[in-house]
Amino acid sequence: AYLSQKIGSAGMGLYQLIATVYNLFLTLATAGVSVAATRMITEALALGGGSRLRSLCRKLLLAALALGVLAGGLQYLTAGLTAARWVGDIRAVPSLKILAASLPIVAVTGCLQGYFMSRRSVTLMTGAQMAEQLLRIGIIVALLPSALGLGLGEACAVVVLAGTVAEALSGAVIWQGYRRDLRRLQGAAKPQPARGVFSRLWRIGAPVAATRYVGSALRTLENVMVPVCLALFTGSRELALEQFGALKGMAMAVLFFPFSFLSTLSTLLLPEITEAYAQGRQKRLEGLISRTISITLTVSVLMGGLFTVFAGTLGEVLFHDGQVGFYIRVLGPVMPFLYLESMVDGILKGLDQQLSTFRYSVWDSVARIALVALLVPRAGMKGFLFVMLFSNLFTGTLNLHRLLVVTGLRIRWWSWALRPFLALVAGVLAY
Repeated sequence: AYLSQKIGSAGMGLYQLIATVYNLFLTLATAGVSVAATRMITEALALGGGSRLRSLCRKLLLAALALGVLAGGLQYLTAGLTAARWVGDIRAVPSLKILAASLPIVAVTGCLQGYFMSRRSVTLMTGAQMAEQLLRIGIIVALLPSALGLGLGEACAVVVLAGTVAEALSGAVIWQGYRRDLRRLQGAAKPQPARGVFSRLWRIGAPVAATRYVGSALRTLENVMVPVCLALFTGSRELALEQFGALKGMAMAVLFFPFSFLSTLSTLLLPEITEAYAQGRQKRLEGLISRTISITLTVSVLMGGLFTVFAGTLGEVLFHDGQVGFYIRVLGPVMPFLYLESMVDGILKGLDQQLSTFRYSVWDSVARIALVALLVPRAGMKGFLFVMLFSNLFTGTLNLHRLLVVTGLRIRWWSWALRPFLALVAGVLAY
């Protein structure tokens, strides 16, 4: 909200396009390693492999650092090309070069977060992330006003510089906490070498990485196409950038804010689900998954209803923009599918179903790109909103069906769907 008021919708659009390119290289740096680290460390602890933990973690961190350096180097060297050809705006070059320095840090930190998730220890990470956000906000508030007079490119550069510095601080804190925790965990036990780490990392991480590489590349292509297709409809590149920024940088930020709580639940439950799956504890596995889906749908139905009813107020209060309220009202009703898709995708990865999620992701992205090319030049933002609605329903249904097949669960209509929906209806009627 603060950024949108300072740099406007067009600035938010440029910032979102920069983030799109960065996310492509971020996927190269982190995809597969964090998920594989969580699973491998969890399994090692569950099966009594604590003596090999130091060796296991060292090798995982080495792999993460190598990927981070590779991705950072590629982003820095190709910043000019990607800004001109992909973003379509050379003002993105400084931001892309600054963000390249953060990729090795983020890659290693992601691996360390997998370690702490496996240990069911979140206090340190919570503190580090809080400090990271506060520092990021402080730097932006201090430096952004002086950069606004220089142009949108420089303003975006200040924003990403603040994020890079904050991530470095957070990574240093998590690193020190990891070293202390590992020493305490091993105690006087004699360390043992962990064998076959890289082969297992490849087996677990490669499908996840392939999914995210292809998915990220397709999403990057889509996000680059949308402003171009919007410009064909509106006749103005600047107006297209404003509409894109209002949707991606403002409305979607509001819609995904409640998911912060659910994503935390997903992150904490992933080691539990992986452990139950590895140990063959079917009843506990089904209970964890059913409870997760029930909580996800209860929260998402409630928030989707609230956002739909109060969409106009949210748009005006947060962004002083009625257009943002319109986007929130259109997408609010599909929030249950939006949240369920993300949650079930994480559960499926914990159940070693990476290939299925990869397949669904590719189908969805190909369909979205085709629909963007077909509808957006003819219908503008309304066409893109239809694409988003179709995508959420399509992938949410596929992921849920696969989860039910793999686990043998049955849909629990009352606790998963009917009870949250009836509670929402009662609340709306009372209002």
